[in-house]
Amino acid sequence: MKFFIDTADIKEIRDLAETGLVDGVTTNPSLVAKSGRNFIDVVKEICAIVPGPVSAEVTATDHAQMLREGRKLAKLASNVCVKVPLTPDGLKTCKALRGDGTQVNVTLCFSAAQALLAAKAGASFISPFVGRLDDIGTDGMGLIADIVQIYDAYPAIETEVLVASVRHPIHVIAAAKMGADVATLPPTVLRQMFNHPLTDKGLAAFLADWAKTGQSIL
Repeated sequence: MKFFIDTADIKEIRDLAETGLVDGVTTNPSLVAKSGRNFIDVVKEICAIVPGPVSAEVTATDHAQMLREGRKLAKLASNVCVKVPLTPDGLKTCKALRGDGTQVNVTLCFSAAQALLAAKAGASFISPFVGRLDDIGTDGMGLIADIVQIYDAYPAIETEVLVASVRHPIHVIAAAKMGADVATLPPTVLRQMFNHPLTDKGLAAFLADWAKTGQSIL
């Protein structure tokens, strides 16, 4: 499974990229707004840090304007992945951008039917929002299972399942078991995945035993 980071925080991206665990980044207008910086500048900077796909979202809702915005974003860097909403105009834009050779992330997916439409439009990634479905009492991970099953039934489908709106490590593990291709994680969730009390306890014991020897490696 590939890990994308869901943030526009440059400091977080740099730090996590150094671990070698980051395969890409997803952003959206809300995340960039929190940074207080110019959207185009932020996208360019992220693309220079992370070699993998960097999702940059259009803000228009009609096909013609979405396409103009998408083509402008695609010119910012070779690893820009244009993000479009799962609407009729969004899928028209997806098809056109894919014809240009641009990667496209179709976002705001909440049903298997929508995911099938995105795959038919040639989406590079489909982003089902599991956390938001859980919030309304629907089984978000059940949707991931359905999409993976449908896509696996058709070898011609190349769209990758990008699990979004991830709230905790359990979402990540469940998605990995199902065979989802990518999870996009808030930095806090990725950091939580390092944690286990037995790791902390074991390390403390090792360090205590080493201190008793009075030795130093350096």
